[in-house]
Amino acid sequence: MVVATEEMAVYCFDTLVAHFTGDQPPPPAFEDGNHPLFVTWKKATNGSEPRLRGCIGTLEPRQIVSGFKDYALTSALRDRRFPPIQSKELPTLECTVSILTDYETAEGYLDWEVGKHGLIIEFTDPDYNIRRSATYLPEVASHEGWGHIETIDTLMKKAGYHGSITESLRKKLRVTRYQSTLYTMHYGEYVAYVKKNRGAAPTINGVPVFNGFKPGH
Repeated sequence: MVVATEEMAVYCFDTLVAHFTGDQPPPPAFEDGNHPLFVTWKKATNGSEPRLRGCIGTLEPRQIVSGFKDYALTSALRDRRFPPIQSKELPTLECTVSILTDYETAEGYLDWEVGKHGLIIEFTDPDYNIRRSATYLPEVASHEGWGHIETIDTLMKKAGYHGSITESLRKKLRVTRYQSTLYTMHYGEYVAYVKKNRGAAPTINGVPVFNGFKPGH
């Protein structure tokens, strides 16, 4: 089984830095394969709890090298919930790469474990008679401190449903549960990796990217 690794997170940072420099990222230091995947960016400032800055991926298998390259930028620049990440934010970022595994059809909306399973819900909106769907990665519910019902209800809202949530509607949900392996790397760890393995810190326009970095982007 392919698991999320340090090198995958490095490649996502490489891809984002390369976007700001106009260069191509260095080749990835991991083997290709076909798996569902997600890239999550969070931002931590002044020792605060990291806050979501972008998260996009695919629930369908795809080549992971091109997948991480595409979703590193899509999640950083085109998550509609947030403005695009700017290069001056790099020193505050952490990146989590996720490889999704073990898809199973749940027996009902309560048939999953907080902290272990991610969820995909699918249902027909009773107000508009349209299909809706949404997903949470496995770490979301535990991070937010949610139980089963709160997780399901917020996920229905994430899917775009704004009507009344009843027990009968919850029972009509089609729920797929899945698991994931993930790796989280802070920008400082990325800099240390690049120094160790390439001999110099990442730069933009010849300027090393550390805290206090003030580029024109």
